Amino acid sequence: MNSSENAKLIKAIVLDVDGVMTDGRLGYTGRDVIKFFDIKDGHAVKLAMRAGLKVGILSGRSDDANQQRADELALNFRYQGEKDKNAAFTRLLDEQGLRAEECLYIGDDLVDIPVIRRAGIGVCVSNAHDEVKKYADWETELCGGRGAVCEVIVRLLKERDDWQSIMERYLIT
Repeated sequence: MNSSENAKLIKAIVLDVDGVMTDGRLGYTGRDVIKFFDIKDGHAVKLAMRAGLKVGILSGRSDDANQQRADELALNFRYQGEKDKNAAFTRLLDEQGLRAEECLYIGDDLVDIPVIRRAGIGVCVSNAHDEVKKYADWETELCGGRGAVCEVIVRLLKERDDWQSIMERYLIT
């Protein structure tokens, strides 16, 4: 099956957070965790949702920064504090009524490999661990937290033939 055929099967985008939605760095103020999310990634998430895709997170960490960003984007699902991502992915599929081949997963680290291998389209960011790159169907040009999520969503929407209809609202004169 080619990439466009796989893309047409996708019903959900599952995102790792640290290293994918953020650059992977953590800052501490003593009480709070500081993370930086790329605004273009957030807008692309909204485009994906407008195209009828479910979008959510599957993160090994659980913190207020993740929750706040998920709330701002009104994500369809949130799985946080999941140390065994493969088991959490199985639960996600069951709870969301999805099959693995209907999911695109974006990860960056070793714990993401099982889900990258199971997903219909497994993606890694350009600054992912080298081992992860061996198993990904797609690799981004951009780094995690620097527009990689946007890059993937635009590619997915184009391969699904959804891009032109999404762009119409921005091209009205």
